[in-house]
Amino acid sequence: MSAPHLGEIAPDFTAETTEGTVTFHSWKGDSWAVLFSHPADFTPVCTTELGRVATLESEWERRGVKVIAVSVDPLESHQGWKRDIAEVAGSEVGYPIIADETRAVSELYDMIHPGEGDTSGVRSVFVIDGSHKVRLTLTYPKSVGRNFDEILRAVDALQTTDRGPYSTPADWRAGERVVIAPAIPTAEARDRFGDVEELTPYLRYAAEPAR
Repeated sequence: MSAPHLGEIAPDFTAETTEGTVTFHSWKGDSWAVLFSHPADFTPVCTTELGRVATLESEWERRGVKVIAVSVDPLESHQGWKRDIAEVAGSEVGYPIIADETRAVSELYDMIHPGEGDTSGVRSVFVIDGSHKVRLTLTYPKSVGRNFDEILRAVDALQTTDRGPYSTPADWRAGERVVIAPAIPTAEARDRFGDVEELTPYLRYAAEPAR
């Protein structure tokens, strides 16, 4: 089974988690969501990752994003692991961790790395919008920890570009200038966005419009 592609509806599922039984689409509602997978409990890189996500709780909330993790270990293991994560990170894990012993969710989202000699998940990330559409995917090998500042930045960019005919340039961060869509003539862009810097006829910058 292939992973869901950009623009497709993220597959729904029902699973046991550290926060009770979750039916994914109902649980997220019209919020955005970040679903991210892990090879196994009580492993060093995963512990740092789940801890980092916990420390960013207010950042997820500010963007209207719910986070949910998945690991192939059982629920009892997750509950014990959460204590280690809280001790290491200094923050409690308040978001659900899916107990995916049957690999049902991992296989639904194509998180199992073929040829690696086991059936644990790779470090996959799915950013899903309020309409349940997949908007961004990332997959890291098991040995490489993720940069959650980049995932937050990507959510900011997606939510910003949803609001108008513009995109975000390389290394963009919230509050910085946006790139006006090439289809908008410069004169019209100045009427709509005010001050416009034209570097080439197709590369024009404007201040990020207010949210």
